[in-house]
Amino acid sequence: MKINRRRILIASGIAVLGLGGALAFGAGISASAETPLADLLARTHIHGLAVDRQDPNRLMIATHHGLHALDIESGLTVQISDHSDDLMGFVAHPVEPAGFLASGHPARGGNLGVIASSDGGVRWEKLSDGVNGPVDFHQMDISKADPNVVWGDYGGLQRSRDGGATWEMVADAPVGLIDIAASADDPERLYAATETGLFVSAADAEGWQRAHPAQAPVTLVEVTQDGILHAFIFDEGLVRRAEGESEWERLHPGFEDRFLLYFAADPQTPERIFTATQHGEVLASEDGGRNWRQMGID
Repeated sequence: MKINRRRILIASGIAVLGLGGALAFGAGISASAETPLADLLARTHIHGLAVDRQDPNRLMIATHHGLHALDIESGLTVQISDHSDDLMGFVAHPVEPAGFLASGHPARGGNLGVIASSDGGVRWEKLSDGVNGPVDFHQMDISKADPNVVWGDYGGLQRSRDGGATWEMVADAPVGLIDIAASADDPERLYAATETGLFVSAADAEGWQRAHPAQAPVTLVEVTQDGILHAFIFDEGLVRRAEGESEWERLHPGFEDRFLLYFAADPQTPERIFTATQHGEVLASEDGGRNWRQMGID
């Protein structure tokens, strides 16, 4: 079964708006106006999530039209800045409270390379073109074991050892790559969600072995700040285990016709997690993923 995030979004009728890799600023989306979550998601689609380390009541939502912040209590969103580019590979810095990295496409077209914000997403600066760039990292992650180590996939797995300023090509990505997650224990370890299962790398991503026995599509993988590995696996649901352990816990067996694409955990309260589905829904759990509610609906 062939599956990846781009094809998932196209199949669900979301990404067909993005022919050519860029969109004009979405109609009705304003950098100053508060917008109900449902209205925002009707006009754009999600490319990443992160809980605001400075304000855990805010969920940062990277979209095809820039970065937005959701007030979790009110259900209202606001665009963080006038930067309305298509943000791919969006990831929060594990140490810097207001730090983010992203890649993707500028509104005028082309590729962004690697960009960074140190003020919560208000201003962005270009760090690097990457190897054979400007790159368009649809998968990117920062090592929680060593935040200077950043991984991305564009024409193969690339790695930076200086926070994203310079890059080297490391190895071929696993076939059918969908998502990556850097280990919280070892900066050289990388997890890969693919169309045929979940894999973990050896040193320098040279060689891969199965991290979970299921030979089914895995649409997301995430390692939280406390070293817990999460994955969403077709026919299994959401599962997790500690990095140093071998036994998996099945948190939630089914999401009806949904599968999960993006994931964020509150660094201060790891059992408080959020995810986005292929239908553009945002779901929230207060108990580590056992029970869920959909956000932005009455």
